[in-house]
Amino acid sequence: MNEAVHWEKGAESPRPKELPGRWARSALALVPPLSLGVLGFVPSLTLALRRGTRGDWLAALFFTAVSVGWCFQIALTPEETHGFPYLLDLVLLAASTVGAAAHCLFAREIGR
Repeated sequence: MNEAVHWEKGAESPRPKELPGRWARSALALVPPLSLGVLGFVPSLTLALRRGTRGDWLAALFFTAVSVGWCFQIALTPEETHGFPYLLDLVLLAASTVGAAAHCLFAREIGR
């Protein structure tokens, strides 16, 4: 059967819809803390590319925006920061490292 016709009939995607194994997710969860949040988008982007659900893509978009925002924050603020800029830097760093790692570790299977 022609592949284009096969896709038009609503066939299942050849992409696996399950999460990677626990060891693979644990290794992916180590990427954000080891890179100090710079690569915080990698685990969620990997999950989105693997499963392709809307929630996974939204999480990948969120953690990419947080990582880019944190990079701009550290580039544009002075070394001795106090008050709101320091709080914003702390929140972005925590979301980019701890949040991305937690998302990778605690992502749920589809349908659960």
